[in-house]
Amino acid sequence: MRDAELLRRAKQMRANPSPPEARLWYHLRAKRFEATKFRLQTVIAPYIVDFTSRTAMLAIELDDDSHAYQPDYDAARDRFLESKGFQVLRFANSEVMTNTEGVLHTISDALSSPSPRLRGEGRRA
Repeated sequence: MRDAELLRRAKQMRANPSPPEARLWYHLRAKRFEATKFRLQTVIAPYIVDFTSRTAMLAIELDDDSHAYQPDYDAARDRFLESKGFQVLRFANSEVMTNTEGVLHTISDALSSPSPRLRGEGRRA
């Protein structure tokens, strides 16, 4: 996909978030969460990442049931993001909907831990 197509698709996704995305975005947007700036549907070509904080170098992905059938794709995507310096957290949509506080706690822990660049590793929830 070309960058212009990725940007168009990301814009569409921002305008129509899934219920789990909307729920988590409510907590992360406008520096509401630990005064950290997050973005929704960020293009990091060749991917669109659900949530990112460039200052914290944190990428958050929400997975629906289809992700159970693409572990190799998800692993390659995580490796790519980690190679760009991002710490990657993954949560199931159902976890966001039923345990939002737990998800936010895990994100808080990631924000307070050293950068993956310093550790040379990523982290998955």
